[in-house]
Amino acid sequence: MNKTVLLTGGTGLFGQTLVKHFVASGWVVVTTSRDQSRLDQLIRSCDGRKGSVIGIVADFSHKGAVVRLLEELRSADIVISHLVNNARSISSLAVESDGTTSPAVFLREFEMDVLIPYEITMGLSKSAEHSLSCVVNIGSMYGEVAPNPALYDDNLEKSPIQYGVSKSALHHLTRELAVRLAAKNIRVNCVAFGGVEGRTDQSFRDRYGKLAPSGRMLKSIEIIGPIEFLLSTASSSVNGHVLMADGGWSIW
Repeated sequence: MNKTVLLTGGTGLFGQTLVKHFVASGWVVVTTSRDQSRLDQLIRSCDGRKGSVIGIVADFSHKGAVVRLLEELRSADIVISHLVNNARSISSLAVESDGTTSPAVFLREFEMDVLIPYEITMGLSKSAEHSLSCVVNIGSMYGEVAPNPALYDDNLEKSPIQYGVSKSALHHLTRELAVRLAAKNIRVNCVAFGGVEGRTDQSFRDRYGKLAPSGRMLKSIEIIGPIEFLLSTASSSVNGHVLMADGGWSIW
């Protein structure tokens, strides 16, 4: 069967790493972004690799974005076999000056982390035009454990509570969908990542290293392995699982 993966949020830190890897491995990768110019740049960077990449502009903060995405796949005769729910929105991680999160921002983060993956997964699974067999959701260690105040220099005042709460809901959505889609032979799993280098300063990385059994943050290249495993037939017996890829952070 031809392997075609829909990977949302392809122009972010995780997305670019994953798109380039799977295209190099011979996959057809369909990916989304809010920014056409960033999509074009990503596609150019994948030229000459074994597989191919198709970019679709989609802003999941807009009503009806998932429906439009599914319609665009249909009109282009694209058949999706695998799905990685990876789209993010930094704006929904905003925190007020007093450390609280506004209800509107909280709901936007929940929508992006839980409702959008649910809508896309169900839309693909219910369509006879697609051959969905495997779904991987991108979770976080903060969906399983609360943040450690020792990591932050502001006593969690800038740490967005909506992020961990929404990721926790995504982890349970993974289990629910694994049960509900099992009859269609669709596996649904999740990877709960620890902190990844790329957006933090050296002081933060040093504090992180002292709190993690691995002694460091994850490197971007380490994003690939857990997702590739869960998308492959090597994980055919794994379903409804939240795989911790956090360097041991959540074990103590």
